[in-house]
Amino acid sequence: MENRQLTIFFDKLKQVIQDKTLIKMVLSNQRNHSSDLKSIIISIVEIKTGERINFVFRHKTNDITKNYGVEEAVLLIRKALEDDFLNADLFSGDENFRLLITEHGKVKIRSNQSLLKPASGFTHDHRKERIVATQNNVYLRELGVLNDRFEVRHNMNDKYLQINNYIELLEPFIRELDLPDGFHVADMGSGKGYLTFALYDYLTNVLGKAAVMTGVESRAELVKLSNEIASKAAFTNLKFICGTIQEVTLEKTDLLIALHACDTATDDAIYRGITSGASLIVCAPCCHKQVRKDFHATNELKSITRHGILEERQAEIITDAIRALIMEAHGYKTKIFEFISTEHTPKNLMIVGRKLSKPPARQGKQLEQIRAIKELFGVKRHYLEELFGTRSN
Repeated sequence: MENRQLTIFFDKLKQVIQDKTLIKMVLSNQRNHSSDLKSIIISIVEIKTGERINFVFRHKTNDITKNYGVEEAVLLIRKALEDDFLNADLFSGDENFRLLITEHGKVKIRSNQSLLKPASGFTHDHRKERIVATQNNVYLRELGVLNDRFEVRHNMNDKYLQINNYIELLEPFIRELDLPDGFHVADMGSGKGYLTFALYDYLTNVLGKAAVMTGVESRAELVKLSNEIASKAAFTNLKFICGTIQEVTLEKTDLLIALHACDTATDDAIYRGITSGASLIVCAPCCHKQVRKDFHATNELKSITRHGILEERQAEIITDAIRALIMEAHGYKTKIFEFISTEHTPKNLMIVGRKLSKPPARQGKQLEQIRAIKELFGVKRHYLEELFGTRSN
């Protein structure tokens, strides 16, 4: 596998390693989708024996970390692109490069100006480089996260870390998608827009995607403020509109976000995402009231649900488990994990659903599991089920 575009890319890789401006490199988009190796993340580290190239091999169930010399690392990257991956994203201090290899072997390179800056020095446990850059970041300044010198305000450090953590969590899911230029993103309940702006920034300025993004918010004053900030930041394809999850009209939705939508508003968001055929649905549920009010356990579980705090937590688990099963029944691969630390908020779970290319072979399997869960806890109804008209009992 050798052509002029590859030569240019590897010359650039060697140069940024030599200049110590390499921030990170990500190999992704598997050639063989059944492979256990999902991606490789590459960076420079300094250990006792000197500078080395650090590889994090991300598998489905674990990560393996190894360090190599420069020449060996470059050979391993070349072999990985020949055998395992079709994409390589190179992030440096001055310019980002994206290598794209088609299944027929055609090679393309895209580049854009970098908004990330390399660390001043490399150590084995160096301070983590943040995806969301602060330098000349207009939207974070206007939102009060940064001061006029583009430094993180002391009392906003947690918010800045939360924003970065959000993008880092979504990054692997987004990179798995084959999203065309001009794909549509809807952020339901965007609030003040911290995470909406950060995601748009990441999609357009880090990934180089031509995304069209809409923030939906019911409070008119926040919509007005967010649109003003989007204009100042020159985010031309980001707009905010006033409306609710249930009623807002959107042209199309390829990626749907709904963070901390209260109670059944999360179900409304999931329903809209599924019915619009969204490639990715991301929800952080909040206030699981509907199922909790419907608990009627008559078996041994009654001794658990009689305690208010335990009943509340059990209701959260059941509500989100059924949501995931419904998404799976409609052709989505789901994952539930911790969004942010519980020290910031107890409402810290995130549900992510990625649309599969093939529909599930047995939709009835998930519906039967839902029926069994509801029967066990004496739950009569689940709002998302009712939206689809697929009551399991």
